[in-house]
Amino acid sequence: MAQPTGILAPHHAAQWSRRDATHFLWRTQFGASAKEITRVHRDGLARTLERLLTPQTEDDEFQTVEPILRDTALDTGSVASLQTWWLHRMFYSANPLTERMALLWHNHFATSFAKVRSVPHMLAQNNAFRTEALGSFRRLLHGMSKDVAMLIWLDGNANRKRHANENFAREVMELFSLGEGNYTEDDIKQAARSFTGWHVRDDEYWFNARQHDNTDKTLFGKTANLDGHDVIDLCLAHRVCPRFIALKLLREFVLESPTEAHLSAVAARIREHDYALAPVMRELLSSKLFFSGAARHARIKGPVELILGACRALLVRPNLQVVNQLSGQLGQALFEPPTVKGWEGGRLWITSASLLQRNNFAHRLLQGGLGKLPEPEGKPEHYRELLLARAVPGLDAKAVSTRQQVHLMMTLPEFQLT
Repeated sequence: MAQPTGILAPHHAAQWSRRDATHFLWRTQFGASAKEITRVHRDGLARTLERLLTPQTEDDEFQTVEPILRDTALDTGSVASLQTWWLHRMFYSANPLTERMALLWHNHFATSFAKVRSVPHMLAQNNAFRTEALGSFRRLLHGMSKDVAMLIWLDGNANRKRHANENFAREVMELFSLGEGNYTEDDIKQAARSFTGWHVRDDEYWFNARQHDNTDKTLFGKTANLDGHDVIDLCLAHRVCPRFIALKLLREFVLESPTEAHLSAVAARIREHDYALAPVMRELLSSKLFFSGAARHARIKGPVELILGACRALLVRPNLQVVNQLSGQLGQALFEPPTVKGWEGGRLWITSASLLQRNNFAHRLLQGGLGKLPEPEGKPEHYRELLLARAVPGLDAKAVSTRQQVHLMMTLPEFQLT
């Protein structure tokens, strides 16, 4: 298989710096400690990337605590407990990129507990995101078409032979694979007929043959007795689908406003790898584009990323119930996206009200309100690397204490960026 060239050509190993390591960690996990930056800088990009893309064994503490939190959520049926379970995974898992990808797919296939009302179904869906986080988008899209939480969320049981419900068919095209403007209303009607009878019964996917439309449909120029799998395969074969997924990956990991050249380059690799995610991510995260000046400090941190990243940088073992409350207040309650479009993110994360709340979070963190805070030690430059990953003119290290410097850094606009 041909290796990527141009903007996706590999970043030169000889140029690997601590600044590169910091940038890499903030994009591929939830923040970075000084120890982690030192390790990644020492190991180099290739070795670090291999570790991130290869499943790692969780440590004993994680293997003890994680099932307790999961079972608590299942036993109580509480979405707050489920949110705490996932935050624990994000912060402590030895597989942070998997959790970042799971969060991406949670937002892509946005499904809310508010309608599903089932912790087991939301948990099963979340684990499906994790299973295919670095697996196959093709398998993931097919899997979501039979996912119980998704079918409840998009009214699968209302999709019947004589009264097709278009909700799922519309979102498969608009939000999951093609994007607006790349299908017609008739395409949606034909696809909806193909998904008739894809129902839920006894908390499981059930193909209700009596309610499935077995007549011919025409979609994207193909006429046949299509079913839901055929619809998904036709969407995946559509010329714009790789570009649509490229846009999602670029916005999450590289920059919020990719150019047409960026989209075309990544889409070509997605097509080349037939939607296999690990090789695409390997190329993207080691590319010249990823480490370019245009990609640095080019994304606004989402609330979960902001809170967990600051805790990791300052060596705080956070109270995850408090983290969950704060994340919700800042606009990102896990398992409860605001609409079928998920969290749109980017500049929409920042309003005058949310910026004040973000600054209040910084104050609360430094006052020990999320967990015991080790006294900041060393020079302020150390914390600029951890929190800002850049030099900022006007920060006078001699004017105030290190703790005050850290507080000041966390109120700067630069702290909101990664």
